Amino acid sequence: MKLIDSLGRTINYLRLSVTDRCNMRCSYCMPAGGVAKMCHDEVLRYEELLQIVEAAVSIGIEKVRITGGEPLVRAGIVEFLGSLAEIRGLRHLALSTNGLLLPAMAAGLRTAGVQRLNVSLDSLNPEVFAVITRGGDLKQVLHGLDAAVRVGFPPPKINMVVMRGVNDAEIPEFVELTQSRGNSVRFIEYMPVVKEAGWQRHFISGEEILGRIAAHHPLEHVDKGAFAGPSRDFRIPGACGTIGIITAVSGHFCAECNRIRVTSTGKGKGCLFNDSQTDLTPLLRPLDRIGLRRALRGIVMAKPERHDISYTGYGHRNFTMAQIGG
Repeated sequence: MKLIDSLGRTINYLRLSVTDRCNMRCSYCMPAGGVAKMCHDEVLRYEELLQIVEAAVSIGIEKVRITGGEPLVRAGIVEFLGSLAEIRGLRHLALSTNGLLLPAMAAGLRTAGVQRLNVSLDSLNPEVFAVITRGGDLKQVLHGLDAAVRVGFPPPKINMVVMRGVNDAEIPEFVELTQSRGNSVRFIEYMPVVKEAGWQRHFISGEEILGRIAAHHPLEHVDKGAFAGPSRDFRIPGACGTIGIITAVSGHFCAECNRIRVTSTGKGKGCLFNDSQTDLTPLLRPLDRIGLRRALRGIVMAKPERHDISYTGYGHRNFTMAQIGG
């Protein structure tokens, strides 16, 4: 059963946030002091999150990615992932993480049934990494990448937010990871989730990033799979990993969008950069399975044609990625 929105796009992918808490403070993601703590009852219980995924799969969702904040900081996450992996009809279970807790948790995640890991990693220079993350330990993240491979995961995908004058000089080093370690690296345009004056100073277009890489390496196009995200993918001939370019600002990929989102507080969204959202909590307390499926279909059918971010501005309200789900 295919889930089709009002514009004919196949929607098969749910990004589900389980927490807005994080053990890093990345400068483009949240304020230095973190986000205001929510009351305990505001965050959905695992049982409620499970009901959302079961309902989503029953109407056509086939891939679920668990996000945060940092999902691995939430107690009981491994057991919850194990429950998700048992849902009949769910074909792909992935998790996004900053990697700090992977050294200790990789084996448990693999046993639970997670199939793929994405790791946010914006610098391979310890000092630059510490500045971007406001104190993060690069060595621990690199240990996490190694631990994931050691327990049987494919080399994790690496997401790098490219910022001019901050980490853009490291693009060649990240490209090398696709050859030396087999990681797939996705270069992401800097996106203004808050109204930061002069944010364009950090912005580098996907075309410039790709041009820098192509100046030193031949590139071949890679066909994306059915569950792939919004990146345009390439490979250096002979490399095990791929190079992805994500252009949310300079080149909208909305016509190919295949996802919806649900926050840790139960707000369903058809687009990250659209202010419209649907509160699913009343359908979970008490549980209304029919109503929940109907609401999820409504989120799909209400997906906007495109978001309005561009180099010159945007119209959405301020938010942090940790609040919505990275």
